[in-house]
Amino acid sequence: MDHFNYRDGALYAEDVPLSRIAEAVGTPVYVYSSATLERHYRVFAEALSGLDAHIYYAMKANSNLAVLNTLAALGAGVDVVSEGELRRALAAGIPASKIVFSGVGKTRGELDFALRAGIHEINVESINELHLLNDVAGALGVTADIAIRVNPDVDAKTHEKISTGKKENKFGIDIDRAPEVFALAARLPNLNPITVACHIGSQLVDLAPYRAAFLKLAETASALRAAGIDIKRIDLGGGLGVPYKGEEPPSPAVYGDLVREVFGGLDYQLMFEPGRLIAANAGILLARVIFMKNGDERRFMILDAAMNDLIRPALYEGHHDLVPIVERPAGALEAPTDVVGPVCESGDTFAKGRALPDIADGELVAFKSAGAYGAVMASSYNSRLLPAEVLVRGDEFAVVRRRQTYEELIGADSLAPWQNGAVGQAAE
Repeated sequence: MDHFNYRDGALYAEDVPLSRIAEAVGTPVYVYSSATLERHYRVFAEALSGLDAHIYYAMKANSNLAVLNTLAALGAGVDVVSEGELRRALAAGIPASKIVFSGVGKTRGELDFALRAGIHEINVESINELHLLNDVAGALGVTADIAIRVNPDVDAKTHEKISTGKKENKFGIDIDRAPEVFALAARLPNLNPITVACHIGSQLVDLAPYRAAFLKLAETASALRAAGIDIKRIDLGGGLGVPYKGEEPPSPAVYGDLVREVFGGLDYQLMFEPGRLIAANAGILLARVIFMKNGDERRFMILDAAMNDLIRPALYEGHHDLVPIVERPAGALEAPTDVVGPVCESGDTFAKGRALPDIADGELVAFKSAGAYGAVMASSYNSRLLPAEVLVRGDEFAVVRRRQTYEELIGADSLAPWQNGAVGQAAE
């Protein structure tokens, strides 16, 4: 469920007509619904009631400060994967004690910053990182609470580019090596290995891979305890899918039942890292049609949004429903349409042969379920400006990230000292 609905023939975000936002802010623009963010978080939290469960929103899905602050007010922690995300989380008002740092390639500087900040836990993904973190913690005179991420070799049956739990993926250590790696961590003087972590992929629409991974995690945690490692927590990751194109992923309630089935009788604190589940359907990308172009063989809808604004379709064939802001009557005629942007790449295509009604030049359209992995993956390719972001609450809206300006875009560059300021002059 989301809060983007038609009223009297016009598409609204909560109680704000999207046409009003486009008029005030321009397009393309991401629009987020506070009510949807809050609802999705609460539904997930309620599905885990009765468990010692702690939620760390995977902020790589959407790291806007206003989004983070909205979730922090509900009690969420966050899972970060870079120093930049960690700094964003702190700036959004999330306590360091509610921040978990994941990722396969943390630098010495990032680890130092995380330990100085006093975050909840660092998720270690290799033996090399164990030694580096031990050195950094020793230099600071602290003992670092850590998780070690294991790779259970479970096929999440999702897109290969967002699968993370198989042996050929770069994440974690082979689960069969967990006893030796945890034993090594326990011997290192500045580390406290207390959590077994796992995340098998994103956009899962079947519980079977979760069940296989969870059973392996429970078995591994028990074996580690039996070997004298004081495992207190199990991090189950995230990855529960959302309905982009008619998928029927398990509900949070059904997912929660599986968690109880496997872990309910065990004495572990459980950690969860949902991202897409919270943010995806809480956002849309609002765009304007520049031209409807009728070719000899295809009809093209050319938008002012492009692959630099929303890269999911070009990157891994991600699907987003596209709807006009002005509602069409039931049964309106539709025709196959290729939806494209103005970037100079054939890959700048959002949809091919999509059945869409007649839409005129200048009309507004919205890509649905764009709140996750949309704005965070945007770029300035073709020297296009980064899009604005807007947060809606009830009948109010606010720009929570202003549109980049050309001065900001170009001003980040500089000439080399030997170029003498001769910008735009032909070489002699």
